[in-house]
Amino acid sequence: MQTPEGWDPSHNPLLQTMGFIRMIEVDTEEGRVVAEYEAKKNQCHSGDIIQGGFITGWIDNAMAIAAMAKANFERVSISLDIKVSFYRSAHPGIVVAEGWIEKMGGTTVFAEGLLRTPEGEIIAKAMSTIALKSMRP
Repeated sequence: MQTPEGWDPSHNPLLQTMGFIRMIEVDTEEGRVVAEYEAKKNQCHSGDIIQGGFITGWIDNAMAIAAMAKANFERVSISLDIKVSFYRSAHPGIVVAEGWIEKMGGTTVFAEGLLRTPEGEIIAKAMSTIALKSMRP
């Protein structure tokens, strides 16, 4: 896993709220991220079905970190748009979010991602346009 020294997403309050468990892969060369989350009962509606906003958030986070990784963590990513296609319901348990860069310009990134079960069953796929911004104000 290639990450900048001191970069530890497990201490990020937003990721903690989202149920972040660990980064499985961060590839700065390819611009690819794989992360594991715990889908929890309190993220459900209609019994044991995870609300779509969490699914979108997990994939969005993977795509955003993939863009930041490709930029060597020197810029932050801002999602300009996200389109998500839901293939099946997600339920409480472990889910895996993947994000990768399809095309990257100077400040604009086209990313894709998916959410799957640990066994590889696809839950949802997404594509996003991302703006890269300087970390300095």
